[in-house]
Amino acid sequence: MDIELADAVAAVRDELLKARSRGASSDLVFEVGPVEMEFEVELRADAKVGGRFRVWAVSADAEAGVSRGATHRVSFTLTPRMRDGEGLLIHGGADAPAGPGDLDGYVAN
Repeated sequence: MDIELADAVAAVRDELLKARSRGASSDLVFEVGPVEMEFEVELRADAKVGGRFRVWAVSADAEAGVSRGATHRVSFTLTPRMRDGEGLLIHGGADAPAGPGDLDGYVAN
């Protein structure tokens, strides 16, 4: 199964936000440090979007059968920050409800 690189990064962001919500009642705090990501990627021309290239992360299983183009290794480091510039902490306050809280209104990007 192939996934767009942007979707892979978005999935990591969503999981960090879920972890933050689930830690809402904990007295133990974790500061999120740099997140290192590494992928085997394939560049593909997409005729539907004017011939622009898109980057797809490919699984090790799919890599053996890839015939559409060459794969490349991409690695990068992300340092999560909140919108206000503060570092991301996985924690909660004393008055926070137990458990992850209500995630029904949460929309993944």
